[in-house]
Amino acid sequence: MKLILTQQVSGLGEPGDVIEVRDGYGRNYLVPRGFAIKWTRGAEKQIESIKKARAAREIATIEHAREIADQLQALKVTLRSRSGSNGRLFGAVTAADIVEAVKAADGPELDKRRIEIANPIKTLGSHQVSVRLHADVNATIDVNVVAA
Repeated sequence: MKLILTQQVSGLGEPGDVIEVRDGYGRNYLVPRGFAIKWTRGAEKQIESIKKARAAREIATIEHAREIADQLQALKVTLRSRSGSNGRLFGAVTAADIVEAVKAADGPELDKRRIEIANPIKTLGSHQVSVRLHADVNATIDVNVVAA
């Protein structure tokens, strides 16, 4: 199935990219969630407008993304969560929790979709979380999870 991405999808591409995926993945996941639209000749014209908007945003924000990355790496983020006596959390730390903790630590405003948690955070202690700010700029946040 041939699709046009409308949002960034990890491992597939950027908005405006034409991709080829299996029918079920496109029909059941990408299209219903608004990550992609079906490729047609008419939709091909929309690619240019999507790419122009993306290029205008990226050129204007690459320096800003590096500035935010520097702020994030210097930030001490502490997250309070309920845990059991053995140090395991009741549930897991989500991207939304991390965004709130960064905001509470006087950090920059982040979008939760930009946060990539490699392994689910289910224990107390210090954890590394990656933030994809730009196609060329990634930042790492040290999140310290403490008992509430």
